Amino acid sequence: MSSESNQETGTTPVTPMTRRDAMLALLRLGGVAAGATGAAVWLSEHSIRPVPALAEQARRDHRIAADSQLPQITVIQGGEPRALVQKALENLGGIRRFVSRQDVVVIKPNIAWDRTPDQAATTNPDVVAEMVRQCWQAGAKRVVVTDVSCNEPRRCFLRSGIQAAARAEGAEVILPDPELFQEVDIGGVVLKSWPIFKPFLEADKVFNLPIAKHHSLMGVTLGMKNWYGILGGERNRLHQQIHQSLVDLANFMLPTLTLMDCYRILLRNGPTGGNLEDVSIKKTLVAGTDPVAIDAYVAKAYWNLDPEHLPYLQMAAAHGLGTVDFAALAVKVNQL
Repeated sequence: MSSESNQETGTTPVTPMTRRDAMLALLRLGGVAAGATGAAVWLSEHSIRPVPALAEQARRDHRIAADSQLPQITVIQGGEPRALVQKALENLGGIRRFVSRQDVVVIKPNIAWDRTPDQAATTNPDVVAEMVRQCWQAGAKRVVVTDVSCNEPRRCFLRSGIQAAARAEGAEVILPDPELFQEVDIGGVVLKSWPIFKPFLEADKVFNLPIAKHHSLMGVTLGMKNWYGILGGERNRLHQQIHQSLVDLANFMLPTLTLMDCYRILLRNGPTGGNLEDVSIKKTLVAGTDPVAIDAYVAKAYWNLDPEHLPYLQMAAAHGLGTVDFAALAVKVNQL
């Protein structure tokens, strides 16, 4: 239609929605069924194959082989936490794609702060519990849930609800103990020799379960920042070169899978939060095998932060740890 025709009819030309715009609209709409369903249809029609498997680079590389028939990212919306996890794993090929019989599995939620689940500073306990249950179903030998907390660990594990939820599913919940750290040559630019919590050194598979939050220093704290919780020592010293330290960690500890808890997100005053007015309920889980793309996607959708505002993402992509171009990956979307 010509511009003259538009003027005569009073209509406005419609700019086609790009794949990237559709993905962002999906997360921003949260649990709004109509909008999410529309974006899901668009994505299913425009999906492309995943990029080839990344070359092994990390010191602790727990990745699995790529499968060109499966998505690299899945977005599940509108359900309760356990249902979100179940559908995400189904979309990505099932838990047995990620966990083999007799595997020692470590699940790494964010249990850094002395906060309740409603305050959205720690990972939703039901997300953790469902991952534990799934790992047992796949025949895991051990399932460990742990984190190196910032606040007093006993209070963090208790008030977050994660300790009770994980133990109810039979997980071994390990609180940080000074005797359970081992000095490791990480081989990074900033992180060279540093104490690592031993359960992460003994795992066959590692699942990263961060929660999407605002961060006063970085803008956001997402999946790659969650690896701070494998470290002992004076972690606050790393804030002086925080972006490089995140890349060093991401290169050291590559997860089997990342499941980003967006059931509740902390929009402001993170990472500790505390005020319920800063929390937004999205009832969403973003999961996948590219940790860089997941961080880039969630940062842009909820905080409008591009990779140039988050140097660690660009640095990680340059290091071959993933892509910031989340729209270039195969994506599967479901509205529960």
